[in-house]
Amino acid sequence: MGTILDRALSAAGHEVVVLTRRPRRPQDVAWDGAALGPWAEAVDGADVVVNLAGRSVSCRYTPENLRAMMDSRVDSTRVVGEAIAAARRPPKVWLQMSTATVYAHRFDAANDEATGVIGGTESGVPDYWAYSVEIAKNWERTQAEAPTPDTRKVALRAAMVMSPDRGGVFDVLLRLARLGLGGPVAGGGQYVSWIHDEDFVRAVEFLIAREDVAGAVNLAAPGPLPQREFMRVLRRTWGVPVGLPATRWMAEAGAFALRSDTELLLKSRRVVPGRLRDAGFAFAWPGWEGAAGDLVRRARAARAGSGRLRARVGGG
Repeated sequence: MGTILDRALSAAGHEVVVLTRRPRRPQDVAWDGAALGPWAEAVDGADVVVNLAGRSVSCRYTPENLRAMMDSRVDSTRVVGEAIAAARRPPKVWLQMSTATVYAHRFDAANDEATGVIGGTESGVPDYWAYSVEIAKNWERTQAEAPTPDTRKVALRAAMVMSPDRGGVFDVLLRLARLGLGGPVAGGGQYVSWIHDEDFVRAVEFLIAREDVAGAVNLAAPGPLPQREFMRVLRRTWGVPVGLPATRWMAEAGAFALRSDTELLLKSRRVVPGRLRDAGFAFAWPGWEGAAGDLVRRARAARAGSGRLRARVGGG
């Protein structure tokens, strides 16, 4: 998501400074995500701070990895709050990453910010799923408690951001579909919430401009749909006729092989953008069929361009 925002905001003419553990470019500034340092100078005088830091959730949910997820999110949020609090010219708005995983695993109704059910007490799900909810709650609480009275705070409860960039969630799902493995998982009734990368960027820009919006905001397209239908649309868009179904134990084996976890596949994330819609935000890609068509087109174009580049290099 950082790459997506950096690319879009830079193209729009904004000066973007990126805090990173591995600075490579002139606009990159080193930080460790845990302690104040010279990087805080980039916060002082900035118009906007967007904190997306946090250990990747694409891993096995071992106790060690879950603790790393918690610490990386809470520590980075805490120290960003400290930097803003110490700034002589604090930013006008602080957009803090959160997650749609904060909501309960459910099928019966959609979760918006006003009526959604916060998870952690569901029955019939693995106990460690509750820890993911605790991560999200602590993440948001750390931002809310930061003493930054001159800076508006927004917590971005983001669904999966769909982008054709290599290594992203869409790239993984598309690879499964192309291999014929993108069928229903454990029946496929669990809901998938998502947002097109262009709408993600547009929503961030919208929230920066809307001075009357603060607190938790769902960043999700208005059309979540069951996993079996989500993957059926993706397969049809790419041109794959079938997708092999997977039982729960098959999903466990696949997740283990990919060094990931089945929560990402099995939790029903039925999330809708209540506050964005109420504030007047118009989605460019509200439905998955249109969004999948655009993403597949861009993915094909990127692959074709990469192939031509390899051919030119290989040809001397």
